[in-house]
Amino acid sequence: MAAFESQTYDIKWHSRMAVVDRKAWNALALPLTTPFLEWEWLNLLETSGSISPETGWHPCHLTVWKEQTLVGAAPLYVKRHSAGEFVFDQSWADVAEKLNTFYYPKMVGMSPVTPLTGYRFLIAPTENEAQLTTRMVQEIDGFCLRNGVSGCNLLFTDPRWGRTMVRHGFTQWLHQRFVWENPGHRSFEDYLAAFNANQRRNIKRERKSIKRQQVALVTRAGEEIPARIFPDIYRFYVNTNEKFGPWGCRYLTRAFFEGLNEAFGHRLLLTAAYRGAATKMPAGMSLLVTKGDRLYGRYWGSRERIENLHFNACYYEPIRWAIENGIRRFDPGLGGPHKFRRGFFLEPSCSLHRLYHPGLQKVVQTHLKGVNELTLKQMPHLNRRIPLARRPDGTD
Repeated sequence: MAAFESQTYDIKWHSRMAVVDRKAWNALALPLTTPFLEWEWLNLLETSGSISPETGWHPCHLTVWKEQTLVGAAPLYVKRHSAGEFVFDQSWADVAEKLNTFYYPKMVGMSPVTPLTGYRFLIAPTENEAQLTTRMVQEIDGFCLRNGVSGCNLLFTDPRWGRTMVRHGFTQWLHQRFVWENPGHRSFEDYLAAFNANQRRNIKRERKSIKRQQVALVTRAGEEIPARIFPDIYRFYVNTNEKFGPWGCRYLTRAFFEGLNEAFGHRLLLTAAYRGAATKMPAGMSLLVTKGDRLYGRYWGSRERIENLHFNACYYEPIRWAIENGIRRFDPGLGGPHKFRRGFFLEPSCSLHRLYHPGLQKVVQTHLKGVNELTLKQMPHLNRRIPLARRPDGTD
């Protein structure tokens, strides 16, 4: 404890990512497996007008400095709603009202409107992580209590880091999410061979149906992606969300997509569908993000109905590319049970919650204990829906 007390840290709060030094922030963010805590991504969300006080996200980024060196950081936002988080805690506001207290405003730590696992505090390897984490939690507590914020909610956290945060007074909420991992496939044929005969036929049929409809799929990465296509990606994003009406998740602006190529192009993967050899305008596309041996599904859309295009553009082509390019893990984003039949399995993801009203905290803890137990109990049974030729335990 004495070593911790002897450290002199300078704590700063920032209302914009743009005022934080990019190189200093990325020195902490680049070593992580997730790309969504890098300065360029977070800054583009803000400068594009997608994430701002006008949309209900008030940036309150925490940085910790030792002399002139950034040694700790956390992207944080104060919010008066739960939209764009994909962790559905709205009922907690009703509980708070019954307890004669409030739930909004609340603090949220995540990469905004990006429901992909990996959030954590950014801490320099030169520091004692446990001690600096304690200091950062204390600063968050003080900020929230001074400003009438109900609590701190850290979403889609890095699994290992999330488990350690329970010791800092956070309550875990376990969720189910899909992921595909490469068990050692060297080709797409190896991927197909992992399924039972019936599902192999289904996937082959879905692949062939694209050619039968005279559609060609073209996958490009990084600088291979033409800049002219990014406005099209925005239009597809809008079209996809409009199909879901009031349940759509349209949070990003045109400026975000138009700025992606320059700000984050080196991390992008695009699968575009073209109908007819002379067509320059894609009929549909999926946009993904890659870093190291990880691949993340992000945005998808089409301007016409093409049978099985979604499965091919969002799953089969990215998996083919992943196998050929040494990707070990593919997180397709949120979605439904159709992913089982493409080889994706469920695993737990975690959000963390620290509420300052004792009564509300107790209700949430009691409720989440049962939810977490049920979540863990369900997953092995649900994962047996994957139509594999042989299961990991050797059974058919």
